[in-house]
Amino acid sequence: MALVSAAVVSALLSLLVFRASSPWACLLCFTTYSERVRICQMFAGMEGPEFNQCEEAFTAAFEGLSDMEINYEERNNLHDTFTQMMHSLQEVAAAQGSFKVAFPNAAEKMKKVILQLKEVQTCIPPCGVQEIARRFLCRRCYSTLCDLPLDCPVQDIMVNRGDQAMFSCVVNFQLPKEEITYSWKFAGGGVRTQDVSFFRDLPQARGYVARIRPVQPKHRGTFSCVIKHDQRPLARLYFFLNVTGPPPRRETELQITFREVVRWSPRDTEMMEPWRPSLGELIASPGALTPGNLCLLAAIAAFASVGATVLVWLFFRWYLSGN
Repeated sequence: MALVSAAVVSALLSLLVFRASSPWACLLCFTTYSERVRICQMFAGMEGPEFNQCEEAFTAAFEGLSDMEINYEERNNLHDTFTQMMHSLQEVAAAQGSFKVAFPNAAEKMKKVILQLKEVQTCIPPCGVQEIARRFLCRRCYSTLCDLPLDCPVQDIMVNRGDQAMFSCVVNFQLPKEEITYSWKFAGGGVRTQDVSFFRDLPQARGYVARIRPVQPKHRGTFSCVIKHDQRPLARLYFFLNVTGPPPRRETELQITFREVVRWSPRDTEMMEPWRPSLGELIASPGALTPGNLCLLAAIAAFASVGATVLVWLFFRWYLSGN
């Protein structure tokens, strides 16, 4: 019973030592407690001073990997590399090697592997969920994204009345290649806001570009575009449209002409008839006598001549047969 208790206490102490040391956090993230204990048991035996020295050597060897930030996409590759490293340490221990040499060599190789992995993408302000910049932190064994808001700052757009307003729902960071959707909303009444409760959907607007033409005073307000990946919002962009100036001169002239046409009522209304040209008019029209048309006319004339000859022959045959 005493031996069992001692073994349990020794295991608990080993667990505390192996898990309390943050300097070698990358090793803690990608290896299990049982794997690490087994390595020191193979090098130094089940317990004793040499076992404790093995633990301390393991901690010291991986001190340089405490604050490593890894591209999240490389997480599985790094896990496989740590697995291979643990197998290599077992082979060294089985060959009666020294952990004082094996641990620093293993840590140095792992550091070189980490430096060769794909670099962590830099967060690009001012906004957006930038999945491409997700990173894995060895110190806490978890992944994190850029600390940026979902809502982008409002962009002010000034357009003269009657002109065209165009909005581009584009961010300055890379989006996923598939399952990207865009939805547009509008908060009218000249409101400049980012409060989603003011907005209503614009179902006719699709894609990353939207435009209004001609712009009228009723369009003054805030337009919003939401970028989603697989129904998950990545960014919300806002455009405040300020409509300025009188309508263009051409628009004013067109409105005056339209009102004059509406007020004018003709006394005698003429009925328009469709044009039914004769054959002579068609032939006399410019560009009518093309080579194709000439061939068609010749064919029609030949067919008519043959038809007339046959009719004459039939008439004389009938006439002679009667006599």
